Amino acid sequence: MPLEIVRHDLTKMKVDVIVNAANTELKMGGGVCGAIFRAAGVDELTQACEEVGGCPVGQAVITKGFHLPAKYIIHTPGPVWKGGSHQESELLKNSYAHSLELAKTNQCESIAFPLISTGIYGYPKEEALQIAVSTISQFLLQHDMLVYLVVFDQTSFGLSQKLFSSIYEYIDEHYVEEVELTFHRRQERFILEDLQESVTKPEDFYEKKNEPILENSLAHLVDELDESFSERLLRLIDERGMTDVETYRRANMDRRLFSKIRNKVDYSPTKKTALAFAIALHLNVYETNDLLSAAGYTLSRSSKLDVIIEFFIQQGNYNIHEINEALFAFEQPLLGA
Repeated sequence: MPLEIVRHDLTKMKVDVIVNAANTELKMGGGVCGAIFRAAGVDELTQACEEVGGCPVGQAVITKGFHLPAKYIIHTPGPVWKGGSHQESELLKNSYAHSLELAKTNQCESIAFPLISTGIYGYPKEEALQIAVSTISQFLLQHDMLVYLVVFDQTSFGLSQKLFSSIYEYIDEHYVEEVELTFHRRQERFILEDLQESVTKPEDFYEKKNEPILENSLAHLVDELDESFSERLLRLIDERGMTDVETYRRANMDRRLFSKIRNKVDYSPTKKTALAFAIALHLNVYETNDLLSAAGYTLSRSSKLDVIIEFFIQQGNYNIHEINEALFAFEQPLLGA
């Protein structure tokens, strides 16, 4: 199952388990931790945490969710940022990894994380985000679970400034270029239409309008349809020697949706679903357009979503979770999911 980045209140997520960025004493703190205690019920959750006793940095423990929509709360103390030379990255990775394993042990199918350690613990958001996405995506390559990374607002989200600037420049160059080309193409079309109207005789129009439709030709065209999207996708998967599981996990896709695509030859995907499979299969721009065409789409320089996807393809970066980070930062729909 996929990883989704969402703007939401963590305490209102309707999932099996939410993750609390706890302190080692498992006491009520401020920020997200305090909000979780208040939403779950301060007395009940405090008592449950006292029974557990505590938790070392990078480890994880579980309690009931009490009054939360979530059945459970996983508590994991993340590291305090001390400049990066005190194993902070390894400890933060462990917080995510142990939380995911604990959720799996308790048969949870969905989990929601905050960006651990990025509050008062001072972990740089960009680096914390990279660790979160990397650790979660590695887990999802082997296991089925719906994972949410929950942020409150755009300022809580740390996309690399260098990457953001590169994408912004690419959008600015290619998106504007396409808008200008579209304008010129429209102008040319109007001029051609005016010229055609000026030279077309009324009797010519009448004759063409009343030409009979050649039914045999139409039937022939229908019989000669190209591959459907499903057929083309499955062929590409086989040609690349990939398994179904590998494909839908790399596409950030739900197993059930992939099953529909495999079993329904005329399945009509959304554009973001088709793009997710193009990324999973590591298609170049030409191959991506070929796959999209089977679903009636194409990459367009008039779409910021498409321009961002093209940027990553041109860079040879097919990590769908990193692509979704960028799409989220530019307020575009995420792939897969």
